[in-house]
Parts: sequence; C-alpha cells; structure tokens
Amino acid sequence: RALIRDPAVLFLDEPCSNLDGASTRDIEAILLAARDAGTSIVLSTHDIGQARRLAARVLFLHRGLLCEDSPAERFFASPATQEARAYLNGEILL
Repeated sequence: RALIRDPAVLFLDEPCSNLDGASTRDIEAILLAARDAGTSIVLSTHDIGQARRLAARVLFLHRGLLCEDSPAERFFASPATQEARAYLNGEILL
C-alpha cells in the first residue's frame, strides 16, 4: 500500500519480520522493483542476509549512535568499526 502513491522515499522498519521465506522473497522483489523505478528506500533490519541482498549503503547504529556509514560492499567486506565487525561476526553487542 505504501507504494501506491509512488513515493520519492519509503521508510520501512523490519518489513519482513515474522514472514516466511516465500513472503520475504516476494516483499524483497517488490522493494527492488521500487528502487529500480526511482524510489529511495530507507530500511531498518537486524537480518544481515536481507541487508546484504538489498542494501546499496549501510548506516550501522549502535546504542543510538551512528557508528558507520559506507557503501554496502565495503561495509560487509571490511567494516571500519569494532562494533560493526563484532556484529557481522555474530557477537552480541552490549
């Protein structure tokens, strides 16, 4: 429904939480099509796989602070901060 009005920017908070794999795949396909049609998407997620599939840019937040802002490829290949490295390694951040 959020895409009906062809927004310039779409803000999403965990849009695929509690969905099965098929539904997640369908939602991601819709989001990629919207992005390709020119909609900017700001999406929060804890799903690293989803972030890898969808992100062009990553803003990594920890404890309310912006720890990292980088292209997705660089973020996932070599994160600049210890917090991001720990998170990508599956550690629990306090």
